[in-house]
Amino acid sequence: MPTSSHPTAGLPVGRGLLCLIVTGAAWGTAGAVASLVYRTSDMGAFTLSFWRCALGLAFLLAGRPLRPRARRTAPGRPVRRSLARALATGLALAVFQTAYFAAVASTGLAVATVVTLGAGPVLIALGARLLLGERLGAGGAAAVAGALAGLAVLTFGGSAATVRPAGVLLALTSAAGYGVMTLLTRWWGRSGGTGTTVGAFAVTSLCLLPFAVHEGLLPHTAHPARLLWLLLYIAAVPTALAYALYFAGAAVVRSATVSVIMLLEPVTAAVLAVVLLGERLTATTVAGTLLMLGAVAGLAVGEARGAGRPEPVPV
Repeated sequence: MPTSSHPTAGLPVGRGLLCLIVTGAAWGTAGAVASLVYRTSDMGAFTLSFWRCALGLAFLLAGRPLRPRARRTAPGRPVRRSLARALATGLALAVFQTAYFAAVASTGLAVATVVTLGAGPVLIALGARLLLGERLGAGGAAAVAGALAGLAVLTFGGSAATVRPAGVLLALTSAAGYGVMTLLTRWWGRSGGTGTTVGAFAVTSLCLLPFAVHEGLLPHTAHPARLLWLLLYIAAVPTALAYALYFAGAAVVRSATVSVIMLLEPVTAAVLAVVLLGERLTATTVAGTLLMLGAVAGLAVGEARGAGRPEPVPV
């Protein structure tokens, strides 16, 4: 696998792809853990999202002394620019998470998932072409189409989903927030270090705090130790670790490729549903999983082969 690096971020593209693959798999565990949280307590979606971000922020801050010391930035404009980037990324992340949870409540998990994760690659591919000059190509377009087909089969196979316009609109809003977050990360070509991630999570936590207070910050539970462990896991693995890897990988990998690799999330969730939650392995689950994995593998190979070619990325 080529080891060409983005000129600004310095992370090899091959390593960026690995970061994104781990991120997609880690994000896929969050749904199963969230379902266990709901079974263990009366915690609401906004409160869970808030504690996920707030505790994830605490993990990131605790891990900063273990990282190599970053170069000092000159005072003035670079500091203001970093703050602006953290604010924009954090707001996009807050919209992404909050609108998705609202879409699930409005139109159900299946429709919210397929609209959010299905519209994401399309919006990102269009934005990357118009704003970043990234060409998807015929092979990339075919891979995106295959991934969307696999997602539809995986999500709707054997289900009777109800589509509500308000929920679809919320899901499209979530997809837009996800797309903005991905495109901004690619535009700036950041290294994905804890500085960027910490700032984004601080902004997101502040945005979610009023909603969490309205739902109730402290849930009622008969199993406080179990709930604590579940919250610590969801904050550490699919949040602090996964988002740090996401921002690192998204800075050096083409935006459309990022969006398709992140479709590993529903694949992982489907596998966990069979292995841990006792759901049946159906032919549609297998077909959808294979379609999506094939699309992800094809785009990853194409990205790695093209890593040595320069690509115009505004900074």
